[in-house]
Amino acid sequence: MTYDNEAIVRHAYHTAEGSVLDVAGFVGSFAEDGVINLGHAGQEFGGVGQESYRGEQLGELPLSLAKLFPDVHRELHRVNVLGDTVAVELSIQGTFLGPLETPAGIVQPTGAKIDVPTADFWYLRDGKIEMFNCYVMVSTMLAQMGVMPNVASAGAAPVAER
Repeated sequence: MTYDNEAIVRHAYHTAEGSVLDVAGFVGSFAEDGVINLGHAGQEFGGVGQESYRGEQLGELPLSLAKLFPDVHRELHRVNVLGDTVAVELSIQGTFLGPLETPAGIVQPTGAKIDVPTADFWYLRDGKIEMFNCYVMVSTMLAQMGVMPNVASAGAAPVAER
């Protein structure tokens, strides 16, 4: 049996839109052993430093992103399908309206608009998502949110003796 892998991936994106937020539909797109891997630390999206999501955790990613950006939208620029692999170049867009929890404390929302370059790779099997790898330009996202790291304090730290 053949599946329309592009349609399956587009459906997953649709269910994770801020205006839709169908978590059950999103999770239902995945195989029973499906996994989401983030190409950055999960804390930037309000997670707890987790980099992979499985099972019931799959729904945490769209929920945490929608908490930060209730109007989250993914603008798909290029979708390339090669068999059971779908590669997508996109931008994650939204307004920073929810608090961002970090190890250093909570960053209050600034109301800033984001438009963050992202690359996603979807691997499907038998009409279900087996693995979703998401690579977000976190430094760009944080800068657009108005959340700048304190690089000066890192530069002022004493150098360890060798």
